[in-house]
Amino acid sequence: MITLIKQLIFFVFVLTIPVTSFTQLSIKKEEPKNWYQLDKSETGYYGISLDKAYQFIKGKKSKQVVVAVIDTGIDTTHKDLKAILWHNPKEIPGNGIDDDNNGYADDVYGWNFLGGKDGKNVITDSDEGARIYNKLKAKYGNTVPDESLVKPEDRDEVELYRKVKAKIENSVDPTELLFMKQILPNLKKGDSIIAKDLNKTEFNCLDLEKYFSVNINARTAKAIYLSMCKENNNNNDITNKQVLDNLEGEIRKGDAIEKAPPEYRKQIVKDDESNINDKYYGNNNVMAGETSWEMHGTHCAGIIGAARNKNKGIDGIADNVKIMMVRVVPEGDEHDKDIALAIRYAVDNGAQIINMSFGKEFSPQKKWVDEAVKYAENKGVLLVHAAGNDAKNIDTVNNFPNPVFADGSGRANNFITVGASSDPQLVQTTSNGEDVKDYVAVFSNYGKKEVDIFSPGVNIYSTLPGNKYGSLDGTSMACPVVAGVAALLLEYYPGLTAKQLKYVIEKSAVPVNEKVKLPGSDEKVNLSDISKTGGIVNAYEAVKLAATIKGERNIKEPIIIKSKIKTKAKG
Repeated sequence: MITLIKQLIFFVFVLTIPVTSFTQLSIKKEEPKNWYQLDKSETGYYGISLDKAYQFIKGKKSKQVVVAVIDTGIDTTHKDLKAILWHNPKEIPGNGIDDDNNGYADDVYGWNFLGGKDGKNVITDSDEGARIYNKLKAKYGNTVPDESLVKPEDRDEVELYRKVKAKIENSVDPTELLFMKQILPNLKKGDSIIAKDLNKTEFNCLDLEKYFSVNINARTAKAIYLSMCKENNNNNDITNKQVLDNLEGEIRKGDAIEKAPPEYRKQIVKDDESNINDKYYGNNNVMAGETSWEMHGTHCAGIIGAARNKNKGIDGIADNVKIMMVRVVPEGDEHDKDIALAIRYAVDNGAQIINMSFGKEFSPQKKWVDEAVKYAENKGVLLVHAAGNDAKNIDTVNNFPNPVFADGSGRANNFITVGASSDPQLVQTTSNGEDVKDYVAVFSNYGKKEVDIFSPGVNIYSTLPGNKYGSLDGTSMACPVVAGVAALLLEYYPGLTAKQLKYVIEKSAVPVNEKVKLPGSDEKVNLSDISKTGGIVNAYEAVKLAATIKGERNIKEPIIIKSKIKTKAKG
């Protein structure tokens, strides 16, 4: 979503304009909903040539692949996802017993590391920078000490404080923060009026197109929501809750300068967050009971493997997958401990590919995450990670997790970082209101060294909670496109190792032979200037290359050591 603050500041000038002066949504040519799966030579859309890939492997048997989606949660009742959800084969649902003795009772679909044993779940959380800033401010005071005056073992921490302090204290302009706090109450008043009139607490722009109210707060709220949809490529699936959550998140960032954020996670999860070995916490509710927040994970899961060939709904990329959900992503920043344990949980329970459509700028316990990445590498599991949506060069700006080990021991070879591509036929809108048609998403992070490949991430149509469908933008969408292609490869070429999967996906990337717009600027560059491969993922080219490679993986079923299953009492 583009910068909400700029949208709201604009609307301070339209509060007194009559309702008839508000601009309505423009009508645009609709691209095919599955444009990202299409073949450029056949349709003109720069998709991943999925149908051609399936024609190439036609008649070849597949082997089921488990893909873990580390994310916000998933709608386990969605008609397009129920058939492809991973079910823990040794866990009896609902009996409250850890049947497979893996430490997580009733983990039927995966695990929720943001849950409490009482059934409550973390939805909102603070930003990592705010957590670090207030912790180190309490330790060192308002002034960062000279590194030469602190103990050698504290120098990395002092340098971290310096970076976080600069980031936090310059993150939100005080005037903008004051404005946001002033407008939020009236926006909520208008929102509540609309919700009552529409008889639904969460609504999108389609719900608002014919809505009318004489109330000024309701009119203003409607105008803000419609504008947000319009400025985000006419994405009518943006909801009132998303806009409010975005605004409240910016306010939390600003407030963090003056006071420590609430310990949202600690109040519910109640583990010892300083101890990575305290790992048997959380609950089995991967839906988390919040329909709007599980949207992100539900959307990613559908891209990867929504049931195919039904002549309704959507077709996922891979046709023989099971999706394991591991919930660690709140509204705010993830905690390193949760990320590390989520990776280990996925690996230990049979995932061969892990999709990670999340990221943050600071990682205070990166060593824990690095150890988990190495664990996955040793077990032959491929990690696919979103590059981020800040239009920044992550060769020089951090986006965690990443494949570079903090201890200087090198980098992981089972890790793919994905930027978001588009198609010149799609109209994108920048935060300045400029319409852009290009091969690269205007919001995508990039990096000659740190972004491996680009993948479709604009107007990606997939599953949404409540048996719905809709389009979202982001490297969060580009990432599961690559994970889906990786799963497709492993289904039909099960001998490929994680390292070989990475090689095939990157080596088969289709180059863009035109200059592209550098995200965040008007400069024109080669795609090879802002990514390792200089190309966009292509399923057809990938399966062709995979067919020529001798797999080096032990293709026997993964062996997971479990203790003897406990006996259940009947009744």
